[in-house]
Amino acid sequence: MDGFERRAKTDFERAIETIEPARLTSPLIFSSPHSGSIYPERFLAASRLDPLTLRRSEDAYVDELFLPCVALGAPLLRALFPRAYLDVNREPYELDPQVFEGRLPDFANTRSLRVAVGLGTIPRVVGDSQPIYKQPISVPEGLGRIEWLYRPYHEQLRALVARALRRFGRAVLIDCHSMPSNAADVAGLDVVLGDRYGASAAPGVVEVLETSLRAAGYRVRRNKPFAGGFITENFGAPARGVDAVQIEIARALYLDERRLVKTEAFAALSGNLFSAVKSLARELGGGHNRLAAE
Repeated sequence: MDGFERRAKTDFERAIETIEPARLTSPLIFSSPHSGSIYPERFLAASRLDPLTLRRSEDAYVDELFLPCVALGAPLLRALFPRAYLDVNREPYELDPQVFEGRLPDFANTRSLRVAVGLGTIPRVVGDSQPIYKQPISVPEGLGRIEWLYRPYHEQLRALVARALRRFGRAVLIDCHSMPSNAADVAGLDVVLGDRYGASAAPGVVEVLETSLRAAGYRVRRNKPFAGGFITENFGAPARGVDAVQIEIARALYLDERRLVKTEAFAALSGNLFSAVKSLARELGGGHNRLAAE
């Protein structure tokens, strides 16, 4: 372990947390990659932004919204580090040259659309394109974050998917996110369900979630503007028995977006999400069911 990996380990004694059910009874898996809220002092000192502004890139409390779903017999994996520090919903080396001092490795993907807008694996900006850093960070610093934080998250997610496949013959990954309510492309929406336009999940999986959420009064759309990020794309493989759906929830439904404080509506939303997931769990049963064939 080099010095920069040790530094990342010191900043985050635990990179991730897996909350297991009392008894594993469902092929469902919940992933909350952007709800981490531990901000190291070194990172805060290196940033030109105040802590509240940095937090605006969080999917604040999304892990807590879905936490009751563990009672349905499914695990929930969450990152403890913040998205502004490292984003696991990206390729491992989707790196922005503007973030770093020095030359990036040849294997780095420096030309993706996400890098172009400053939202690579180690983001350059938060919120309304506000730069994070006072000055570039070193390449070894960035690679250390990937080794200590990114890799454990994806290794654990792969392990949970593999376990579900062994136990139930299929795995259904729900990747949990929130979206700013005032963004132009999500105005008027409460929930966006992303299945990569049908490539990452069997149609019936998304249909059950959409039907339940619409019945609860939510305005739901599929794939626009969020079809699913790297996790959905990388894990979703219906032909192999792995379905992956990204769910984006409008923050105004449960959050004071200015102060990042939960509102009184939090419990009701969490309950409605639980009901939608319970409907899906019922359809999935032990894993082999009609949804796999649709």
